[in-house]
Amino acid sequence: MRDNLASVAAIGSMNCNRQEPILTWFKGHKRRWIMALIVLVAIAAVAAWHFGHPTATPFKTVKVAKGDLQQNVLATGQLDAVRKVDVGAQVSGQLESLFVEIGDRVKKGQLLGVIDPQQAQNSIREGEATLRELHAQLQQAQAEQQLAAVTLQRNQALAKLQAVSRQDLDQAATQLAVKKAQVGTTQAQIAKNQASLDTAKINLAFTRIEAPMDGDVVQITTLQGQTVIAAQQAPNILTLADLSTMLVKAQVSEADVISLKPGQKAWFTVLGDPNRRFDGVLKDIQPTPEKVNNAIFYYARFEVPNPEGLLRLQMTAQVHIQLSGVNQVPIIPLAALGDQIADNHYHVSILKQGKEEKREVAIGLRNNIDVQILSGLNIGDEVIVSRGGAEAL
Repeated sequence: MRDNLASVAAIGSMNCNRQEPILTWFKGHKRRWIMALIVLVAIAAVAAWHFGHPTATPFKTVKVAKGDLQQNVLATGQLDAVRKVDVGAQVSGQLESLFVEIGDRVKKGQLLGVIDPQQAQNSIREGEATLRELHAQLQQAQAEQQLAAVTLQRNQALAKLQAVSRQDLDQAATQLAVKKAQVGTTQAQIAKNQASLDTAKINLAFTRIEAPMDGDVVQITTLQGQTVIAAQQAPNILTLADLSTMLVKAQVSEADVISLKPGQKAWFTVLGDPNRRFDGVLKDIQPTPEKVNNAIFYYARFEVPNPEGLLRLQMTAQVHIQLSGVNQVPIIPLAALGDQIADNHYHVSILKQGKEEKREVAIGLRNNIDVQILSGLNIGDEVIVSRGGAEAL
């Protein structure tokens, strides 16, 4: 009996020992099953999102739309004043006074400076004294001429009575002619010295430097106290510029200048305010070129009003000269054009119902960014600009 019980206990013990490895195996693989289940759920979620959200088209597209298109010549220019005058000195001397500074606005006739007038004043006094002396000499010569004339008349009367010799008569006639010549010489000297006196008075007026026009003082060359010498050429004292109207000098390449002509629309922006346009009309193209690093450029000029005084001398201008233009026409980016088929005919790819489709288009005006479509596309068509992108333009 005891043996049987021992046997049963032993069998029970063996069964318990067999169940322990099974439980251990189950516990070890339970985590793996859970992880596998999580992975399967994640894959299912990704697949569901993928089928519910199709991938973006591999193209960058833009819709055909109406817009304005211009064909322009681009150039860099510089601003200058339409009217600019160098105010110089016509007499020599020390610049005694200067009444203006750079930036001052002056009116025509306004006194700008004074050159020492002492020399001119001395010349006037000397000329006046010389004239007084010559007038006195003229009166003496005229009196002597009158006496010579009376003496000749008396001798002529006596000669009829044979009271004087022929020699005395000839001497009297000669004396009258000499006195007449002296009167003429003195009159010529008076005229000459009168001209010198007038010149001295003009030179005195030149010591007052006055503004020849309305404008702004943009440069002062000679400072107060300096000596100017006007013997060979008029030295520059200062520069006046009328900044109410500015002159734009655009530097145009020789490849573009053949397309320009006076009357074309032109406009520019400046670095300080690139969003503001200043409009004008092309005035002329200078015939003389300028060579810059072996490249040939010509100056195209036009004027613009400057009522607010925003534009200043030597400013850099980004110039646009319009050659032609169209308004509210179908346009697409220039990058959308494909292979050229013929003159002004190209292939263009569009995206239609998710598929690429080629079209033949005829183009019109073009610039560096956009091109006009004459035929082959409709407003709203999606034109492929580039491939490989994830987003449409």
